[in-house]
Amino acid sequence: MRNLENELKNKAINYDALLKYGFHKENEMYTYKTKIYNNQFEVYVIFSKEQATSKLIDIANEDEYILVDVQESTGEFVGKVREEYEKKLQDIINNCTNPNIFKSSQSKEVIKYIKEKYNDNLEFLWKKFDNNAIWRNKANNKWYGLILTISEDKLKIDSADEIEIIDLRFQKEEVDNIVDNINIFPGYHMNKKSWITIKLDNSVETKKIFKLIDNSYNLSLEKSTRIKK
Repeated sequence: MRNLENELKNKAINYDALLKYGFHKENEMYTYKTKIYNNQFEVYVIFSKEQATSKLIDIANEDEYILVDVQESTGEFVGKVREEYEKKLQDIINNCTNPNIFKSSQSKEVIKYIKEKYNDNLEFLWKKFDNNAIWRNKANNKWYGLILTISEDKLKIDSADEIEIIDLRFQKEEVDNIVDNINIFPGYHMNKKSWITIKLDNSVETKKIFKLIDNSYNLSLEKSTRIKK
């Protein structure tokens, strides 16, 4: 039996999606079975609050086919069976989990706010930096927000602690007035003349961040469609 802890790293299980996918719920346990490789094997997956596991059953003898989890096992047959098994597990994870990279309570509030107001999901554009993501305006593909995990010293703070931040567009002529290098900073990795950075550690009130997100979204629109203030 395989523990799926590594496969689920930085992911949150979507239990409603499990049911839509075909899992069966009994008490707090979700189970799924399906046949692969010309119906010779059965994939058996279990999700619970405590853990997630999977195993592959050889239908002919009703035993677990453990060779798929033994990396030293090679050969055309076991290779093809392993490939189908991995493909099925990945399909379940892709369809039944959500990214769970950003851990702070304020980050989660921000992600939820943007999803509910603009129906925009995080986009993870950099495979080597899976703790960096962006939001883009669907109308023109312009970015209006980034959320990243960095060390505080990147903001010229005397600390190497990791923090989560959000980058937002801001009016060029007013950037100098809002940046104080205590709570609000020049845009990290963005144009410092037109972007600002905020730590998502509750040092800035969440409602204020929501307003700054709305402002950033507005600035990402074409000038003729922006809401005038």
